[in-house]
Amino acid sequence: MQHKMKQLAGATLVAAMSLAGTANAQQVEDVKVGFAGPMTGAQAHYGKDFQNGITLAVEEMNASKPVIGGKQVHFVLDSADDQADPRTGTTVAQKLVDDGIKGMLGHFNSGTTIPASRIYANAGIPEIAMATAPEYTQQGFKTTFRMMTSDTQQGSVAGTFAVKTLGMKKIAIVDDRTAYGQGLADQFEKAAKASGATIVDREFTNDKAVDFKSILTKLKSVNPDLIYYGGADSQAAPMVKQMKTLGVKAPLMGGEMVHTPTFLSLAGDAANGTVASLAGLPLDQMPGGADYIAKYKKRFNEDVQTYSPYAYDGAMAMFDAMKKANSTDPAKYLPLLAKTDIPAVTTTHLEYDDHGDLKNGGITLYKVVDGKWTTLQSVGGK
Repeated sequence: MQHKMKQLAGATLVAAMSLAGTANAQQVEDVKVGFAGPMTGAQAHYGKDFQNGITLAVEEMNASKPVIGGKQVHFVLDSADDQADPRTGTTVAQKLVDDGIKGMLGHFNSGTTIPASRIYANAGIPEIAMATAPEYTQQGFKTTFRMMTSDTQQGSVAGTFAVKTLGMKKIAIVDDRTAYGQGLADQFEKAAKASGATIVDREFTNDKAVDFKSILTKLKSVNPDLIYYGGADSQAAPMVKQMKTLGVKAPLMGGEMVHTPTFLSLAGDAANGTVASLAGLPLDQMPGGADYIAKYKKRFNEDVQTYSPYAYDGAMAMFDAMKKANSTDPAKYLPLLAKTDIPAVTTTHLEYDDHGDLKNGGITLYKVVDGKWTTLQSVGGK
């Protein structure tokens, strides 16, 4: 009888422990956070780079077993491919809102971000995007925030640098007619003119083109000192190769979508001499750069590309706001997100202004020398 009572007591204890374990497991609440970027097509490498930074932040946050609103939460990334297409971007945005996301990390391209941002704003969902077009944060929404410096600053710094530091007086400009490419080229043109340059020609293409011979033949006839391109590496690489083939002596200059390992591999030797601007400090000079390089390499077994540190910081800013608000409810943590002031990988103080633009964003200029991106100069930032 005593033996049976011990067995019964043991069974009761096991059952109680099992129930307690089940109760504890039930207390972990999944919190969906949206992500969207180009995951297929010519810009898929940008999307993967972008996603990796967010994935790292999500995994790191989950490993810390965060407790928000009295419950342990587990962040789940609800990912979507917007194909760098504005129409697909709005479809994706509505799907993510319908999925019940509590925050949005994306989109990547300005052309997809701007129309999608209205959908998130209408749903009251905070959005931190990689988009750099000035229009994104100028729409009057309280929900829009950036991961990178806007094109207003980048184009301005690049245009001034091209004229005053590189000594380029006659400049031709080509853009891909996307919100990003055209917007960046517009800001570059404004600053270059203000610095004393003459814009000898301005042409446009699209973000799917690979043959630029007719445009380049026309540009060659006006003999520019520099050709500035507003657009992605998938166009810049064939463009610079065709420039060499046609005997165009002017170097190519572009924005951060040109400053990639992909551009170097696609352009080969023709890449040498190309200049590009990129928001922020060089990776090895970022406040958290060394640590980030190490953990990124450990997690993905590859080197950091371009965008992931900014994506990581953006995700961490959102998680920090949720923790400070002690709530994953967008309406409750949004005011805390707007007041963000945290140390980050890319800057000592990650802060937003009243529009959701970054306060401390600097710009660095790079040049391809012997097949590698080398630093020329950093302007601003801390």
